[in-house]
Amino acid sequence: MSPCSPRAVLFDLDGTLIDSAPDLAGAANELRAAHGLSALPYEHFRPMVGSGARGMVGVAFDVGPQHERFAELRDDFLRRYEQRMMLETRIFDAVVPVLDTLDARHHPWGIVTNKAARFTVPLVRSLGLHERAATVIAGDTTPHSKPHPAPLLEAARQMGLEPSECLYVGDDPRDVQAGLAAGMTTVVAAWGYLGIGEPLEAWGARHIIKTPAELLNLLGMA
Repeated sequence: MSPCSPRAVLFDLDGTLIDSAPDLAGAANELRAAHGLSALPYEHFRPMVGSGARGMVGVAFDVGPQHERFAELRDDFLRRYEQRMMLETRIFDAVVPVLDTLDARHHPWGIVTNKAARFTVPLVRSLGLHERAATVIAGDTTPHSKPHPAPLLEAARQMGLEPSECLYVGDDPRDVQAGLAAGMTTVVAAWGYLGIGEPLEAWGARHIIKTPAELLNLLGMA
């Protein structure tokens, strides 16, 4: 893995920086319980976290956005998630030293997520990341969310950098698509949720890393 020298690193949030799957799965199972259904195993939900409420409701009730019940189930799920979203969610243990190293080297980093600001802002604040991140872009910060490049372009603009000077790390095909469209170096976080579909090698990212520590190797900071 040859080192690269971006001036800033941007991270997706869920599945890349933080492990939010337990709270998302918990909210989905709470919703199942409210409908008289038994809990599903956590492992059923984890791969679909990158799809947000659509993925969680899809797993919990086997319905998609076109289903007549979907909107009601989605809204109830989001209410339940908002009430418990900081109960079990943590920064991935192996990510902590990576952020510490970036901070120690005065190397700016930021967050670009499709999670709506109503969830992103309190979550990032509760985890102590708001004072450290150079920028935080939520799913509704710009008119478009990933895979559109607009959120990444806005992050670069806020940091006073060209998109080509940024590296974007994510765990979903949409992260890679957005990064490529924005002209950024793209990296797949293989410890993330990843979804169910094409193999990681088919996503088109410049790099695939299995552990957060490999990012420091890639940046020449190890």
